[in-house]
Amino acid sequence: MEGLTRSFGKEQVLKGVDLEVEKGEIFGLIGPSGAGKSTLMRTLTGYLAPSGGEAEVLGRPPSEFGPKERRRVGFMPQGFVLYDQLSVRQNLSFVAGLYGLGFRERRRRVREALEFVELWEHRRKAAANVSGGMKRRLQLAAAIVHEPELLFVDEPTANLDPILRRRFWEEFRALRDGGHTLFVTTQYVGEAELCDRVGLLSGGELVAVGTPEELRREAFGGEAIELVLAGHPSDLAGRLKALEEIGRSVEVRQEEGGSGEPESRVRLLVDDADLWLPRVLASLDEVAVRSADVPKPSFDDVFFRLVEKTTRAAG
Repeated sequence: MEGLTRSFGKEQVLKGVDLEVEKGEIFGLIGPSGAGKSTLMRTLTGYLAPSGGEAEVLGRPPSEFGPKERRRVGFMPQGFVLYDQLSVRQNLSFVAGLYGLGFRERRRRVREALEFVELWEHRRKAAANVSGGMKRRLQLAAAIVHEPELLFVDEPTANLDPILRRRFWEEFRALRDGGHTLFVTTQYVGEAELCDRVGLLSGGELVAVGTPEELRREAFGGEAIELVLAGHPSDLAGRLKALEEIGRSVEVRQEEGGSGEPESRVRLLVDDADLWLPRVLASLDEVAVRSADVPKPSFDDVFFRLVEKTTRAAG
């Protein structure tokens, strides 16, 4: 995508999106409801034409896709779009037929897809008689029954319980490990952790793109090392000065330990916490270190920080 825009009347929903998704990765598009995630996906799958800019999927504009290109793409929408009166297996066989699979190949792929989402034993049940979670898994089976190279998945875990959400992501990783590329949208910001790379979308604009760790560093200016040291901060002045030469920022506050003795909680900001932690501990060789931790901020905090930084820059 280069400068991709999409408007509905006077309302511009996508505002100049630049993005490239790599083959064989799970790319997660994260953002709150109304950010433009579904509009972007519908544009990439050819359901909507862009108002401006360019988009290519598998080397061609989605609006120019023919049957050959559509066979290489799978799409799992938010809502249930299959037939309640048909059985689970009949629904999948119908979809496989739409993609041109012959009888023998269709039978094989229907079974494989239903076994993959753990619905084979429910194959004879009418879709109307299975749970909401099963319907969502049936939608995923329908999206992969024709073995697409690229899979678009629009908010697959919305309103699901945490166990089912985790199961979906396990299935997504299995698909990626099998050579598929996945483009997944979600309003659950914490699911960014489960993606190979992440784009944060807010108000129709890409706030940031990178791996989860890269976005953490961008949001907070680095990674934190948190230490609890024995002693009052005033007694540790020399050691704290040594830490200032390692990290860009040092925060110290006094606390009272379990035995009533003073302790110092130190927060140090570095580029790579795992790399610098041994050097930090070596600089404190004569100080009793009660604990050392490398905290990982939640992605809710990461998203908030990045959106806030973008808003300040725009202002």
